[in-house]
Amino acid sequence: MSPAAGELAGARGEGGGMEVQRVFIGAGCNRVVNNVSWGACGLVAFGAQNAVALFSPERGEIVTTLPGHKAPVNCTLWLPTKKDVLQVRGRETYYLLSGSADGAIMAWKIGSGKGDWSHVLQLPGMHKKGITCLAGRMVSDTVAIFASTSSDSIVVIWEMVIEPTPGGSCKVSCLHTLSIGSKPMVSLSLAVLPEQGSHLILAMGGLDHKIHIYCGDKSGKFIKACELKGHSDWIRSLDFSLPVMMSSGKHNLFLVSSSQDRTIRIWKMDSEAVSSGSTAQLRKANIEMTSYIEGPLFVAGNTSYQVSLESLLVGHEDWVYSVEWQPPTLLPGDEAHQAMSILSASMDKMMMIWRPEKNTGLWINSVTVGELSHSALGFYGGHWQPDGKSILAHGYGGSFHMWRDVGLDSENWQPQIVPSGHFAPVSDLTWARSGQYLLSVSHDQTTRIFAPWRNQVKPGDMIYWREIARPQIHGHDINCVAFIQGSGNHRFVSGADEKVSRVFEAPLSFLKTLQQATLLKPDVSDDFDNVQVVGANMSALGLSQKPIYTHGVKESLSSNSTDGPDSMETIPDAVPTVFTEPPVEDQLAWNTLWPESHKLYGHGNELFSICCDYEGKLVASSCKAQSAPVAEIWLWEIGTWKAVGRLQSHNLTVTQMEFSRDNVFLLSVSRDRHLSIFSIRKTKEGVEHHLVAKHEAHKRIVWACSWNPFGYEFATGSRDKTVKIWCVQDASSVKLLATLPQFRDSVTALAWMGRDRASNAGILAVGMDNGLIELWGVSGGRVSADSTPDSSPLSAACMLRFDPLLCHVSTVHRLRWREPNSSDEKSALELASCGADHCVRVFDVHCRT
Repeated sequence: MSPAAGELAGARGEGGGMEVQRVFIGAGCNRVVNNVSWGACGLVAFGAQNAVALFSPERGEIVTTLPGHKAPVNCTLWLPTKKDVLQVRGRETYYLLSGSADGAIMAWKIGSGKGDWSHVLQLPGMHKKGITCLAGRMVSDTVAIFASTSSDSIVVIWEMVIEPTPGGSCKVSCLHTLSIGSKPMVSLSLAVLPEQGSHLILAMGGLDHKIHIYCGDKSGKFIKACELKGHSDWIRSLDFSLPVMMSSGKHNLFLVSSSQDRTIRIWKMDSEAVSSGSTAQLRKANIEMTSYIEGPLFVAGNTSYQVSLESLLVGHEDWVYSVEWQPPTLLPGDEAHQAMSILSASMDKMMMIWRPEKNTGLWINSVTVGELSHSALGFYGGHWQPDGKSILAHGYGGSFHMWRDVGLDSENWQPQIVPSGHFAPVSDLTWARSGQYLLSVSHDQTTRIFAPWRNQVKPGDMIYWREIARPQIHGHDINCVAFIQGSGNHRFVSGADEKVSRVFEAPLSFLKTLQQATLLKPDVSDDFDNVQVVGANMSALGLSQKPIYTHGVKESLSSNSTDGPDSMETIPDAVPTVFTEPPVEDQLAWNTLWPESHKLYGHGNELFSICCDYEGKLVASSCKAQSAPVAEIWLWEIGTWKAVGRLQSHNLTVTQMEFSRDNVFLLSVSRDRHLSIFSIRKTKEGVEHHLVAKHEAHKRIVWACSWNPFGYEFATGSRDKTVKIWCVQDASSVKLLATLPQFRDSVTALAWMGRDRASNAGILAVGMDNGLIELWGVSGGRVSADSTPDSSPLSAACMLRFDPLLCHVSTVHRLRWREPNSSDEKSALELASCGADHCVRVFDVHCRT
C-alpha cells in the first residue's frame, strides 16, 4: 500500500532498520457546535478529543491528527476562509486555528499540496474558559483579522500576519478585547463592509437572544453599532454573506442567524452614502422611527446601513444549530459572486438548503436531506464544500454525513463515504482470528468492525479502511472484548459495565459483506448454508439483540445496498443487508447488528478484562474489585457456556490477562501490583488449574502484560514507567530477566510479536499514558519446554519511537499485532492501537534486514 507523499510520516528508531507508516485512523467528531470547518484547501478539520483531525472528503479517510491541546477541541477555523476567494488563488499554505475547552487557541500551518503539517504557535492565553467559536476573514493577502469568544463572556479580536513565502512564519497579536456582560456569546461572524474596504463588521449572538452588531477597522477597535431583536431563544449560528449587487447598483450585505427557537432569520443591511456633516442629524432623525418600522440604522465610516428583516424561515422541528451561506465563486475580472443559497442543520436530523424563488423572491426550502435512524438526537452543524457541490453534517453520534449533488440536469443529492469512529474512549480492540478485520469496543457503547475495503479497487489504487459493521449497540459502556471459536471463527464475547458477558455470532449478512469487502474466494463461503441467522434486531431497552432467522428459506439476500430481502418486510427497524460498497452511518446503525447468542452471569461488578485461549475454547474474565473474593478470574467453557473455574490470587481489579501461546499458562496482572501465573489443563471432566506463582512485579498499578509467542517469557508494564521481562522457571516459579530503561510516562499497553524462533527474537510494542508508542527489539533469554534457560542472555534495545504525529494524544489502552500469515513473511507487520483519544489506529511496520 503506497502512502501518499508526506501524509504517512515515517519514523526511525535508535536501533535503525525499522520504519512505520500510518495506514488507518478511525475517530468520531467531538459532539459540540462549531467543531467542524471545511477549508478552501479541500480538507475538513474537526476536534477528536484533544486532537485536531483532518480528513479528505475525496478519499473519505482521516489523513492525520495534530497533537498539542490539553483539553477537548471545541472549534476550528481555516484561514483563508471559503469566502476569501481572492486570497485563495495559487496559495500553497493554509492556516488552521483551533480552540479547546481549557481556553487555549493554537495555530497550525498546512501545506496542502505536499501534505506537511506543522504547529506554528500557541496564542497568548486571553481566555479563562473554553473557546466556543472562532470567526475571521482575510483583509489582505498577508493579514487576517479573527475573533474568538469563550464561556468567560469575553470576545477577543486578533490579527494574524502571514509571510507569503512557503517557508514564511506567522505572527499573531491581540488587538482588542470586548467584555460582553454576564451572558456569554456562542456564535460569531466577521465580514468586510461593502464599499468600505477598511471597515469590518462583527456579529455576535448568544444566551441573551439578541444579535449584537459591532463595527471596527483593521486596527481591531470595535464599537457597538446596534442590536437585532427577534429570536426568542439562544442564538446558535451567524453567517455574513459577501456583498450582493442589487438591481439598484448598490452592494447589500446579508446576515443569516439561527436559534434554538427553531427559526432562521435573514437580515439585510442596505448601504447609503452620507456626507460627514449630516451624519449626526441623520442618526438622530431616523433612528427612532426606522428602528420600529424597518430595523436599526448604524453608520460606519461615511456610509449608513439600514437593517431590515429580509425573511423568516420556518421548517425545522428542533433547534437549528448552524446556518451557512453557500461559498462564493470567482468570476472573470476578479469579482466574487455570492450565491443566494443557505444551508441549515438542525437537531431534527435534517439539513435544508434554502433559496429565494425565481418569480416571487420568497425564500423556500428547496433541498432536504437527513438521517432516518432512530438515534435520539440530530445534527450539530452543517457545512458546504468550497465549490458548493457537497454538504457535510456532523451528528450526535460523533458521526459525519455527506451528500453530493450528482445530478446532471436537476439536483440529485446522494450519500457519500465519510470517515467514522468512536466518539468516546476506545477501551479494547482485537483482530479477527483470520486477521481480515479489526474489532473495537468503546465507552460510546458500541462495537465496531474496521477492514480494508478491496472491492472495486483497480491495481495500483490505495486501499482504504472502512467501518463495515457495528455488531453491538449497547446501553452500557463496553470495556473489553475477545474473539472465540465459532462458525468461520466470527464469534466474540464482550464485557461492559453491567456484570454480564455477552456472546455474539456473525450473521449471514455480515459474512457476505466481508466476502465483498475483502474479495474472499468463493470456496471460503462453504459454511454459509449452515448459518440460519441473517441479522439481528435491537430491543427497546438497547441491551439484547434478537436474531432474525432465515426461516429455512434459502433465499439469497439482496446485494443491493438499500433493499433488504422480501422476508424482512415485517421487521421495520433492522433490515440485514449485504453491502457491495462501504455502508454509511444510517446503514451501520441499523443494518449490521450481530445477534446475541449467550450471556455469562457470575461476576459481581462491572466487567474489566477478558481474554480467550488460542484454541478459542476457553474464556477468562475479570471485573472491577476492591477485595479478594470479587477479584476472582472466572473461566468459561465455549459450547457448554459453563463456569469451569474461579481463580483466586489477586486482591484488587485484574487489569489484563493473556494465555501463553500453547495454552499451558494464564498470566494475569492487577491493580494490587502483582502478577500471577496459573497452569491450565483441560481434562475430560473439565479444566484443572492451580496457581504456579504470584509475585510483586512493580511499585505501582500493573496495567499490561504480554507473552513471547515462542516461549515462556513475558513482559509486564506499569504506572511506575517500567517494563519488566520475566520467565517461568521449573513450572513453579518466576524469574526476572531484565528491566528496560525507564520510560517517559506510565506504560499502559504491551504487545509482543515473534520474528525469529531460532534466535528467540521478537518485537515488543510499548504504549504509554501520553499516547506515544515505542518498538523494542527483544532476543535471547530463551526458556525451553523443560523450563531450563538457554545460554544466550536476553537483550533488548529500542528500535523505533513513533513520530508524535502518528500517535495517540492520550492514554494508549491496547496494542495488538496482526498474526502474520506464513505466506506473507516479507510483507509489513501490522500493529493496531486504540486509546482514550477516541481513536483506532493501524500501522504498517517495515523491518529492513
